[in-house]
Formats: sequence, C-alpha cells, structure tokens
Amino acid sequence: MALGDDITLLSRAPLLSLLDEEALRLLAFAADRRNLHAGEVLFHRGDPTDGGYVVVEGALALHARPGEPAFVAGPGDLVGRTALFTSMRRPATATAQSATSVLHVSASLMRRMLEEFPQAASRMHAVVAAELTATVEGLARVRERLVAMDAAS
Repeated sequence: MALGDDITLLSRAPLLSLLDEEALRLLAFAADRRNLHAGEVLFHRGDPTDGGYVVVEGALALHARPGEPAFVAGPGDLVGRTALFTSMRRPATATAQSATSVLHVSASLMRRMLEEFPQAASRMHAVVAAELTATVEGLARVRERLVAMDAAS
C-alpha cells in the first residue's frame, strides 16, 4: 500500500481522524506495518501494551473472555486506543480472521505526534475527556439503579 493510501486509512480511524494532513503523513511514514496469516495472534489478553493498531486489510477478532462473542475490527478500525497514551495490559486477545495487515502506532510515536502537533493533542484531549465524562455519568446512573434495587428488596 502506498503512503497516500495509509494516510487516507489513518484519516478514517477514530481519534486519529483529528490529526491534520501533515501529522497523518508523519504517522503513516513512522508506523510499522505487520502482516498476519489467518489464525495468527497479534497479542494475547494480559500482554503489556506497546501502542495501538489500525487494521489496514482483513479483520481481527478480539476475544475478551472464552465463550463470549468476539468483537471484529475491520479496515480503518483502531484497536488499543488507550494503549496509545498509557501502559496497561491488553484486555483481549486479537487474532487475524483472514490474511490481515495492520499499522502499529507505538505509544512513543503517539507522544511525539502530540508534542509536535499541540492543536491535535488539544482536540484529542477534548474528545477523550467528553467520552470519560459520559462513561462516569453512565456508571453513576447504573449505581443509582442498583442502590434502588437493593433498597426495594
């Protein structure tokens, strides 16, 4: 795939779409491409993170727990978004469903991007902060329902 194709793909990925053309060009140039065979594991649940992955071609099945349905990530999807910003353990195992190609964006590359493109960093901060606020509000509503159910029994 040509650099221009990678830039277009990255521009469609959630969160990365907030980067401008110059930042996307740098990201596309510096990201590592990895090709997987069908059934090959990209990472296992519990592995330490080393950044995120954008699916270029094919599909990754993400299994959080045995017996639970997998989430399938396809072209343009960003897998491991939180791992772009912080070290953690992988919450799922990612397995290629078919011949699959991914771009690996390391946390150090993402830090470099945020330092060199502060406007993008500000936009990403606003989006992530809004999502976290919505999550906290949703959890508060669940807590209220659980307390009400407990009081009723």
